[in-house]
Amino acid sequence: MDTSQKLQPADSGYADVNGLNMYYEVYGKGKSLILLHGSFLSIPLNWSRIIPLLAKDRQVIVAEMQGHGRTKDIDRKLSYEGMADDVSGLLKHLNVDSADVLGYSMGTGIAFQVAVRHPEQVRRLIALSGAYAHDGWWPDTEASFATFTADMFKGSQIEKEYNRLGNDPAHFPELVKKIVGVDLKSYDWSKDVKNILAPIFMAIGDADGVRYEHALELFRAKGGGKQGDLHGLPKSRLAILPGTTHIGMLHRTDWLIPMITDFLDSDLNSEPPSTF
Repeated sequence: MDTSQKLQPADSGYADVNGLNMYYEVYGKGKSLILLHGSFLSIPLNWSRIIPLLAKDRQVIVAEMQGHGRTKDIDRKLSYEGMADDVSGLLKHLNVDSADVLGYSMGTGIAFQVAVRHPEQVRRLIALSGAYAHDGWWPDTEASFATFTADMFKGSQIEKEYNRLGNDPAHFPELVKKIVGVDLKSYDWSKDVKNILAPIFMAIGDADGVRYEHALELFRAKGGGKQGDLHGLPKSRLAILPGTTHIGMLHRTDWLIPMITDFLDSDLNSEPPSTF
């Protein structure tokens, strides 16, 4: 059941950013949190389970990237950097000076680039099942990107959503190639991402497409890898969810939401308990 349909947005519409008519919705009140979806997905497909849970006590902004959902494709190359600039433009359009940023899969890459390119707009960053370098994915996952075709989506929720929202079915194969092309290009933002000042919470599944070592490398760079009772807690966090695949991450709301809200609401200057 699409629970997001029960919760009506307080605001929705299109923002003119970088030549793109970017569709967005806003739910709830409080500190701003923007959610960035994964490849081929839309607001309902990615966030239907999550919006009602996070919008209880914060302002949740959701947007659809170029060529996704209700945001029509334009004659412009698709890239993480470009999509990050679109997100920055949307926040300015909504008069949001800074926000917590949560990305899933492709959205995690966008979130990293928002923090790198527009650091003043990011308070805290949550990276779900995504990578900051091309080799951050398991080799077989990385190799699978080149095999994606429009035929793989025949009859799927992704194809149905694309058609339901009034897009041209004849354009779908071209769009699939364009979206896949984002991950076929080699990239490595390790240095820039490790220098992000905003605290980062990175979560992957133990059966995800992201290598454990990739997540650990970032966590160590952000102060992790030490005994917290001796050295204090780092401002950034890491979680590896058991029995969880890449797609399955979105179904782990019973685990993820408490961890996300605790990270966003926590006092990062507090000390861990010193006694039992």
